[in-house]
Amino acid sequence: MHARRILLIVGLLLMLGLLAACGRGKAQPTPTSPPQATEAPAATQAPVGFKCEDPIGCVDIGPDEPIRIGYALVLSGPNETLGVDSRRGIEIAIDDRPEVLGHKIELVGEDSGCSAEGGQTAATKLASDESLVGVIGTNCSSAGVPAAKIISDAGMVLISPSNTAPSLTAPETHEPGYLRTAHNDKVQGKAVAEFAYNVLGARTAATIHDGSPYAEQLQQVFADTFTELGGTITSQEAVNVGDTDMRPVLTKIAVDKPDFLYYPIFIAEGAFITVQAKEIPGLENTILAGSDGMISPDFIAAAGEAAEGMYISGPNLAFENELGKAFLEKHRAKYGEEPLSAFHAHAYDATMILLDAIEKVAVQDPDGTLHIGRQALRDALFATKDHQGITGTLTCDQYGDCADPQIVINQIQNGEYVPIWPKKEEAAKPA
Repeated sequence: MHARRILLIVGLLLMLGLLAACGRGKAQPTPTSPPQATEAPAATQAPVGFKCEDPIGCVDIGPDEPIRIGYALVLSGPNETLGVDSRRGIEIAIDDRPEVLGHKIELVGEDSGCSAEGGQTAATKLASDESLVGVIGTNCSSAGVPAAKIISDAGMVLISPSNTAPSLTAPETHEPGYLRTAHNDKVQGKAVAEFAYNVLGARTAATIHDGSPYAEQLQQVFADTFTELGGTITSQEAVNVGDTDMRPVLTKIAVDKPDFLYYPIFIAEGAFITVQAKEIPGLENTILAGSDGMISPDFIAAAGEAAEGMYISGPNLAFENELGKAFLEKHRAKYGEEPLSAFHAHAYDATMILLDAIEKVAVQDPDGTLHIGRQALRDALFATKDHQGITGTLTCDQYGDCADPQIVINQIQNGEYVPIWPKKEEAAKPA
């Protein structure tokens, strides 16, 4: 009897110990970063004697070889920060996901510049490398137009983090291998027109573009929407990339003394317009506004005090999800500074949907060799649905628009881009 009581007491003590251990486990703090997968998913096994039957071919990756992806970004000249910003987004994505199906990810790239010639040269070099699975790029729509055709004709995919020209995803001009995680400027141009007309009370407006698909198409969407709202477009002028004297164009615009001047162009030309507009009689009361091509510390430095108070449209960069917060922490730790431009997160998301698609379609031999069908990869990318990215929930349509478009208007205050519209409570309302 005594022995039985001792055994009972020992059993109770053991149970209490287990309960206490469970209680301590629950008291552990929850991690602030999203949980990382501990085990990679298995690839689809290739049948014995696998033969590629994909209509546009396969990429074969040996057992010890990396999965190679490319980039075509602007890495020189006045718009360099745009490309460096995107490349960093790609690099952080690869840091977060360094392997797919047991194969390391290797990044190679070309400087596409911000021109049709640069896009053609970069795309031609990348398309000649048959080991590449896909390409992230370009930054500028002018480079994107030729690059989309060259990369598509090579059977590859091109996913842009910052091309926004509507023509790139228009049914009549879309290339079959092209997608983007950036917004379509049909959204941005409309938002700027609504801000100018409804919020600022502008009733007359003028525009300036630089002949690029990005600038020309964006200012046209703005002009069309502004007119539909009841406003008047007094003039639509053009400058050339590389121009430094904007006074003749500004003097012509000043004749009509427009309430609002929208020039959705890039850093160098945008800075010259901003500074010189202050010198032109007739523009003293004209509100100046640019776009996301001018979101850069280089623009602030070049335009100086003349930029104070002007408006800049672009994607919403106030990422409030945990993925976005973690990204910014990693960016600061890796590069020692804040992101340089507006599309770093879009580059991260573009890389992630590409890696997701590779994982879905690759088949693997017993020795570890991967076979990635190029058409299968395209199909998987265009089938992307409800991908939870930094920039929002991404779903790709049949013409490659994948973005969750969220446009804000920033005002330059004390040398900083400060989002002022829509206000948080307005942005939260259902569309």
